[in-house]
Amino acid sequence: MLITATRIVSGTAGPAILEPGYVRVTGGRVAEVGGGAPSGVPDLALGSGYLVPGLIDLQVNGCFGVNLADVEPAGWARVVQRLPEMGTTAFLPTFVTAPIGELGGALRRAAGLVADPPAGARVLGVHMEGPFLAAARAGAHRRDWIVPPAPEAVAGLLAAGAGALRVVTLAPEVEGGLAAVATLASAGVVVSVGHSDATARQVAAAADAGARMVTHLFNAQRPLHHREPGVVGQALTDPRLTCGLIADLSHVAAPACAIAFAAAPGRICLVTDASAAAGMPPGRYRLGGKTVEVGQSDDGAPRLADGTLAGSSLRMDQAVANAVAVGVGLAEAVAAATRIPADVLGRSDLGRLEPGAAADLVWLDDDLRTRATWVAGERVYPLGAVPA
Repeated sequence: MLITATRIVSGTAGPAILEPGYVRVTGGRVAEVGGGAPSGVPDLALGSGYLVPGLIDLQVNGCFGVNLADVEPAGWARVVQRLPEMGTTAFLPTFVTAPIGELGGALRRAAGLVADPPAGARVLGVHMEGPFLAAARAGAHRRDWIVPPAPEAVAGLLAAGAGALRVVTLAPEVEGGLAAVATLASAGVVVSVGHSDATARQVAAAADAGARMVTHLFNAQRPLHHREPGVVGQALTDPRLTCGLIADLSHVAAPACAIAFAAAPGRICLVTDASAAAGMPPGRYRLGGKTVEVGQSDDGAPRLADGTLAGSSLRMDQAVANAVAVGVGLAEAVAAATRIPADVLGRSDLGRLEPGAAADLVWLDDDLRTRATWVAGERVYPLGAVPA
């Protein structure tokens, strides 16, 4: 398959945007990317918008009315099939804090779906957000289910999630936190600091022990102070840490989004933290054992009864558009939703348009809204003809 486009954002080093350009796909992988006109007649000519790598979301609690922690095959299939509508071609189903036994059972059930997923967006593993969090920074998580990371609990969840567990969010300052970071990192799990009241020094110690990420920067963590930089200050200045950012402009205001990109270039990773409410009308939904509500006239963000933010209704393509709207360059915004999350997981075959990479592609219109999506060179959205 040969696709020509008026503009290509490859997500890699080199020219930020090819105008025009082309991508040649063979056997589900990118065979060639170039600027100008290709040799041969294109199979598809995109006359507007942008061709970009498939978007990768490292934090999806659910969407389309589905809570992914329920690990119900039909629900997972619905999410996998419909995420490409939002430009997402790969993601991490995310399980929030629950009793240890329930989390272990969910991880065991998820292992089969990760190994043999339904057709659609790639399932890259599971992100477990909790239960090893700081109660003072619980956010929408149930405090009565938060527990310290005892060695036996960590080992049990690692065993339950064998082959499926890819990211764990925890608070490194809690009792046993640093030991848990080291254990998880040595097992190949990406450890992310989140829901944490850690000082900057404690976050640095977590990075020393193997932590490589910070979950939803600015939210549910010790903020930046000029004498105690906290989680936010260390995250923005420590080159070992990639920072997840919910750029819905509700969780994080536009100026703060701009500050993050300016302070940590190449280390901001756009995430949605989407809940079952994403892609759904206003109403009541469930997340982590709690009822969340999306109102008719608010900003569309799900909230608990007390107003606490509880996941989001954000689309990945909208996250890219919001980043651009606050002043981030298009190439940088695309990289934050493609190459950078792929690199966090060690997936050099994803998140970029270059020879040998998986042919996961998204055609965004001039407003950065998804018009068509391909996974491994096969179109998964829309299911009918590609719009002109």
